[in-house]
Amino acid sequence: MNLNRRFFVFGGIVALSGCQTAAPTDDAKTVRTDRVSARRVVAYETTERPGTIIVEPSNYTLYLVQPEGKAIAYPVGVGKAGHSFSGRATIARKAEWPTWTPTANMIAADPVGRGSLAGGVQGGAANPLGARALYLYQGGRDTLYRIHGTNDPASIGKSVSSGCIRMFDRDVIELYDRVPQGSQVIVRA
Repeated sequence: MNLNRRFFVFGGIVALSGCQTAAPTDDAKTVRTDRVSARRVVAYETTERPGTIIVEPSNYTLYLVQPEGKAIAYPVGVGKAGHSFSGRATIARKAEWPTWTPTANMIAADPVGRGSLAGGVQGGAANPLGARALYLYQGGRDTLYRIHGTNDPASIGKSVSSGCIRMFDRDVIELYDRVPQGSQVIVRA
């Protein structure tokens, strides 16, 4: 075997091609984030009218039904086990930079962490509801469940909430602008 410069250069490239750096590059982080965070138009067959919102918690996706068998798919975070809403509801109220007040059940479950917040948190960057909230009602009554933004974007794609459907702020702002009060919401079990 003839050991020359080409042998060492080519051999080094081949040997290092399978190596991975200790920390992912920015591109690797972006690819993973984009896969979770990208809203997109998808084929979606349903008998529901355009403008209906369908949430499928099992795949962490909210679909806004569009004409001609399409939907806009948004990634979401959903309720943790035992804390999720399912069924049909109507958007009876919408709010920009909403105030958040923990429910009595939330305070009872975490009196130290949430008890001090019983008076509410004003709208803004620290508010858990994020930039917008769509309030879900059934039979004219508030369900206490919401579709809302979040101050914790890492929670999207996970089952972490007390039952609400959370979205990236940029996505909930777009959804808020697209759907009027009175729109129908279906959350699959």
